[in-house]
Amino acid sequence: MLHCLGAEHKKFEKNERIFRAGDTVSELGLVLKGSILIQNDDFWGNTTVLDHVMPGHIFAETYACTGEPLMVDAVAAENSEVLFLNVGRVLQTCSQSCAHHSKLIRNLLFLSARKNLNLSRKIFHTTSKSIRGRLLSYLSFQSTHCGSRSFTIPFNRQQLADYLNVDRSALSNELSKMQKDGLLRVKRNQFELLCSQDML
Repeated sequence: MLHCLGAEHKKFEKNERIFRAGDTVSELGLVLKGSILIQNDDFWGNTTVLDHVMPGHIFAETYACTGEPLMVDAVAAENSEVLFLNVGRVLQTCSQSCAHHSKLIRNLLFLSARKNLNLSRKIFHTTSKSIRGRLLSYLSFQSTHCGSRSFTIPFNRQQLADYLNVDRSALSNELSKMQKDGLLRVKRNQFELLCSQDML
């Protein structure tokens, strides 16, 4: 199937650009190892992180399907390996029409739908005008998603600030205030949300 789909395996070093805004692509990327940041850099160099793509997830599929130039950059967040699949070959089943190909299409549709859900969550997390409101929204979701008040997020401090579209120093200050107010404990990217009785 990999030959049929025009698959190409590539390795990228941390901070290496995989795709740049303005590129036109015909392949989607499937992350095998490491992780990929989908980000937007404005004219003045301000970065907004839109997504953090982990192993088993895809990126650039929307642009590959539509032929539209990318509005974002894809950057390796760490040393990473990506399998590129030609979208035209993925969507056009071959004469053999094997069951594996049909399953691949279903899985890609599922991943694409989940990505849309994640983007909707980001919009929800950044709706609040205050940094605290954005942090409460994001951290509440992570706690619910992990099923625990203690959890680790996939972002470092700068990436979290970029994801929530806030200034890093202001984010750090707000986290310090939230610790003093007894709302949470934080160490790097490890968080524990606190109830009032935890402070007694």
